[in-house]
Amino acid sequence: MDTDPELEEFATRLFDLARRGDTEALRAYVEAGVPAGLTNGKGDTLLMLAAYYGHAETVRMLVTCGADPNSVNDRGQTPLAGAVFKKESAVVRALLDAGADPMAGTPSAMDTARMFANDQLIQWFSQSDS
Repeated sequence: MDTDPELEEFATRLFDLARRGDTEALRAYVEAGVPAGLTNGKGDTLLMLAAYYGHAETVRMLVTCGADPNSVNDRGQTPLAGAVFKKESAVVRALLDAGADPMAGTPSAMDTARMFANDQLIQWFSQSDS
């Protein structure tokens, strides 16, 4: 099936907004009807890209608009694990506050925190389990 080049270009712009953390522009599109859980060809959501690139405000906006903090991409990764990998503590906190599960995904955010011996995040994840 062929895809519409204009639609592909539009989707690329949306994912670029998430990568750049352009919260207000992305919010306008989501409020106009773009799904907060929109995924690209790799299964990465807008939330995954915002988290990976360290944009806590964009992350909070997307989960408030309905993005799933426990979504998993085609490689089994979650936004939380991506934020841990990139050492984005503010994003990690925003995702935990939104209900992200540190044990979800492969590797999980907890596995990733252990791999990097990040005691602060291991403690946060242990507290979120209780």
